Order: sequence, then C-alpha cells, then structure tokens
Amino acid sequence: MDKCTLETCPVETSIYGYRPSIPANVALLLLFSLSGAIHLSQLILWRNRLFSIPMVIGCICEILGYSGRLMLQSDPFNMDGFMLQICALTIAPAFFTASIYFCISGIVRLFGQESSRLRPALYAWIFIPCDLISLILQGTGGALASVATDNGHDPTPATNVMIAGLAFQVFSLLMFIVLLVEFVWRVRRRQSMWSKDDSSFSSIPVSTHRVYLFAVPFSIAILCIFTRCVYRVAELSSGWDGELIKEEGTFVALEGVMIVVAVWALNVAHPKLLGI
Repeated sequence: MDKCTLETCPVETSIYGYRPSIPANVALLLLFSLSGAIHLSQLILWRNRLFSIPMVIGCICEILGYSGRLMLQSDPFNMDGFMLQICALTIAPAFFTASIYFCISGIVRLFGQESSRLRPALYAWIFIPCDLISLILQGTGGALASVATDNGHDPTPATNVMIAGLAFQVFSLLMFIVLLVEFVWRVRRRQSMWSKDDSSFSSIPVSTHRVYLFAVPFSIAILCIFTRCVYRVAELSSGWDGELIKEEGTFVALEGVMIVVAVWALNVAHPKLLGI
C-alpha cells in the first residue's frame, strides 16, 4: 500500500476506503485545540495539576490525531498520517479518564467517605494503573499495527493487542461507573447532598447549584468516553476490512463528537468548582 497514490490506486483500496472529511476533521481539531487551551489556562490559574495536566496531554493527542487524518485526506495512502492518527486517537481518552480518576478522590472526601465502598486514595491507586495498562496495550498495538500495515504484513495480531487494551479500558471504566453510581446512591440516601434541612448538608462547603453544575457535565463526560471505548472495540473487532471501520460518519459521531463533548464537559466540571 505504501506504493499506492491517488493516481495509481483507487481510494477504496486504502485502509479506510475514503478520504477523511476536511470540514469534520478541521472542526474537531479546532474544538480540541480550544478546549486544550482552556484546560491549560485552568492549569495556570488554578494549579490543579493532577486533573489538568492529563487533560492537556489528551487534547494534544487529539490534535495530533486529527492532524494525521487531515494528512490522510491529502493522501489516503500516507502511512505517516495513518500511524499518527491511529496511535494518538487511540490513547488520548486514557488521559481523560486519568483526570476523572484523580478527581473522584476529592469528591469522595467532600461528600463523605462513609458513602464510598473504597477509601478516597484507592480510586487513584486502582484505576490509574488500569489506565496505564490499557494505555500501554493500545499504544503498543497501534504502533505494531501501523508498522505491520506499512510493511505489508498481517496487522491482526497487533490489532488484537489494541482490542485487548480497549476492552480492558471498557471493563475498568464500567467498574468505576458502578462504584460511582453506588456512591451517589448512598449519598442521596443520606441526603447530605440533596436536602438543605439535613444537618450534614451544612458541612459541605459548596452550594447545591455548584454540585449540579459539576455533576451533570462530569457524568456526561464519563458516559461519552465509555460510549467511545465500546465503539472502538466494536470497530477494531470487525477487522481492518470490516464495514464499521470504513464508515466515516459513525467514526465522527462515536469517536470525534463523543470525546469533544467529554473534554468540553470537563472544562465545566473542573474540580475547582467544588473546591477540591
């Protein structure tokens, strides 16, 4: 495939079978750039390093990934563009989930450790290593798949490594969601978060308005990232010749839009909003 050009080979014989849309990919690149700039500003202003630094790194990966897709628009057989976008877009969400995992410890401390199945520090100790494992598997698999494709070899074994990393990310994120839902249910049952008449509510140094302003976008971000990860497992499971991987509209909706909504939601749901 590295010998193909648009003059010698039809675009349908490229990996994706299409030339990525300029408007869609430029729009996503600009949205990630702007969100990343806001996260960087929040880092400088509020110095919440554990939350903001992974967010900035993730946005940079997204910017690189969509730059790679624009390279494929010019030349769908460009292996540099393919390698850049497959690696960068695959690993980027792992940085966003890392920010979420760092954030939850402060949330548990704020609303009551007695409502959590795990101690606050354990969330980071358990789920950050899970994130690292999925990151290593996805990054390694993506790099190996790119090299295999470039050399004309079967990329299936490398793709399976990527799928393993994504599947592990889905599993760990699902376990996190289960624990988070249980925590919220226990907090609601205690009414420390929702009832102004409850004596324990007054000990929480944030208003109900701020709680909702944080909780809604925070939940949206988690669900968007989870949806994206499930999609990528399904996409890669069908193989490089599968129909799903050749549908740009589905990719833009379930990869691009889901993650851009997540990063913007986390611009709003910054831990500073709750004073953590």
